[in-house]
Amino acid sequence: MQRKSYIIPRLSAMMFFQYFTLGTWFATLGYILSKNGLSSIIGTAYAIGGIAAIISPIVLGMISDRFFPSQKMLALVNIVGGILLWFLPEQIYTKNGNAFLWIMFLYMLCYNPTYSLTNNISFHNVKDTIKAFPIIRVCGTVGFIVASTIIGILGYSGSPVALQIGSVVSVLLGLYSFTLPNTPAPAKGKALSIRDILCLDALQLLKNRYYLVFIICTTVLFLDHATYMSFASVFLGDAGVKDVSSVMSIGQFSEVIFMLLLPFFYRRLGFKWMFLVGMFAWVLRMALFAFSAPHGLVPLMYIGIALHGLCWDFFFVSGYLYTDEVADEKVKGQAQGLIIMFTQGIGMFVGSYFAGKLFNNTVTNTGAASLDQWQSFWIYPAVVAAIVAVFFFFFFNYKSISSSNDRNTDEDERLGA
Repeated sequence: MQRKSYIIPRLSAMMFFQYFTLGTWFATLGYILSKNGLSSIIGTAYAIGGIAAIISPIVLGMISDRFFPSQKMLALVNIVGGILLWFLPEQIYTKNGNAFLWIMFLYMLCYNPTYSLTNNISFHNVKDTIKAFPIIRVCGTVGFIVASTIIGILGYSGSPVALQIGSVVSVLLGLYSFTLPNTPAPAKGKALSIRDILCLDALQLLKNRYYLVFIICTTVLFLDHATYMSFASVFLGDAGVKDVSSVMSIGQFSEVIFMLLLPFFYRRLGFKWMFLVGMFAWVLRMALFAFSAPHGLVPLMYIGIALHGLCWDFFFVSGYLYTDEVADEKVKGQAQGLIIMFTQGIGMFVGSYFAGKLFNNTVTNTGAASLDQWQSFWIYPAVVAAIVAVFFFFFFNYKSISSSNDRNTDEDERLGA
């Protein structure tokens, strides 16, 4: 009972170190590769993470729903992933791009399920998810900030050493995960079928036409996120920014603020308008990057980075909460895996692939000579975000659970079907 009273701090520590691991290298991987003569594989490096996300989270979500507690699965993937991460710097030093990509692929097979696993552990062990989850999840952002800041202070923004720091933290987190509150498989004992293997139960969510609209828009908008994560650090480096890792953490500071404000805005705006605010923030961010590039207006670039709280929290984090509301209790793990598959998987793969192609064909110079080319590069994702926002405005609708219950509507109406 006493351990139960510390549930939020324990889950918050889980999130802190899970995203600390990512914060050591994810935002600056493109910069690390470009500084070490491997800029041509930046897009591919992020794209293969998308392939891994398509394969692993939804399958492991099914396994954790049916066979193994989520906290033990989280421990396993963090320990194995940490070991793999340790070997990546050597491939960068020797400029062995192929080996780097294969090891990165195996690592991302381990890391991508942690998004849904940490969400599932959190949702299972707290009562009021709308109120408690943002507090827990914001600690992940704090972890990302702390990691990025430490890497920047140590001078490792463009160094492969950052990956090994993440490796050590990942293994330690894996050991800590064994101490997390038990999150049992909700469908344990139920016979496994082809339906389960293909995760068709979670895919039933797509029969809800408004959830289908949400998934389509989320997947397409993740193309912008993939472009930002892959190349924002390279863009800042060309603009003359020195401490790239610390500057990128401005976005996470913004994320902390808006994460804590999520319950406030949810009560006043509801899911639809929160999603729309997040989409238009993406349009504004990319437009600021495009406008500031040829003139080297670094302050406008900083503003674009600072919009991350609106871009990420109001659309993608709110999307986790929306998914948890509409999913049946028996497939919540699969449902979280489903959204990760479409975003970190399909969206990240397609976005990183095309962003890499766009970068290699558009930004052919380096340093100040490339800034005019960066303007053309950022216009494309700005247009994508604008199209998604208009489509979403006209085709998505949602009634909150409380409003639906007050009107005594049936279940399908409650889920917006």
